[in-house]
Amino acid sequence: MRLGALLVVAGAALALPGAAVAEIRISNLSVFLNDLDVTVQVVLLGAVPPSLHESLHSGVATHVRFNVELWQYSRFWVERRIQTRAVERQLTYNVLTKEYKVASLAGEQREPYLTKSLREAQRVLSDLRVARLAPSSTLDAQELYYVRVRADVSLGGVNSWVSRMAGDAAETPWVQSSLLTVNRSQ
Repeated sequence: MRLGALLVVAGAALALPGAAVAEIRISNLSVFLNDLDVTVQVVLLGAVPPSLHESLHSGVATHVRFNVELWQYSRFWVERRIQTRAVERQLTYNVLTKEYKVASLAGEQREPYLTKSLREAQRVLSDLRVARLAPSSTLDAQELYYVRVRADVSLGGVNSWVSRMAGDAAETPWVQSSLLTVNRSQ
């Protein structure tokens, strides 16, 4: 009897439509190895998914967190993480002035950006440039390196399995650059 009731409840829960899955992805991953340091540039597409618009316009802050890692490639052994950087930004909406504010919370020094357009706020929120990820003098010229980037978007900065299932958060898989060398090739 209990098993039958449990199966009915489980079947009903599976039949209900789930939360809309937010489509965010990383695009245009560019890594620059100049004479002084390693610089990474990346764009997050769909930085504020439509499922978060209602919460944003009611005053709940949206957080975007980028994780950027520099790895040393090893063909026969375990790869080694050289450097990591986390950049976190916050998008808030002021209901009284109808302005969006993009502020940097961690990982970068940046003035808050105010705009009346959601599209402009998303553009500022999604463009990331990490300068001086690692000094090129610390990199071995004989080794190969690559950069991995991942991003997550969440309401109020809470990114958990439960919040992703509810549609209040989304994350991208790791995106990896091609292998890089310190030596210049012409």
